[in-house]
Amino acid sequence: MARISAKNQITIPVAALEEVRLRAGEQVTIEPSGDGELRIRRSTGSFEEAFGALTGIYPPAYLVRLDAEDEQR
Repeated sequence: MARISAKNQITIPVAALEEVRLRAGEQVTIEPSGDGELRIRRSTGSFEEAFGALTGIYPPAYLVRLDAEDEQR
């Protein structure tokens, strides 16, 4: 049986994690699903979460230069 700690943490039984193939370090979403129940599910990356993830990776005007090179071909 799991118990909620003073820090609001819960240790999930290994058998339950193995059954749904969740592993340590994976991101999960936890949401209420009824009277006294929570639903834990593997997080899926949404477009909103990924948008801007590569900001700052390319030098300024890099994509503009690539577009110009494409037009010349």
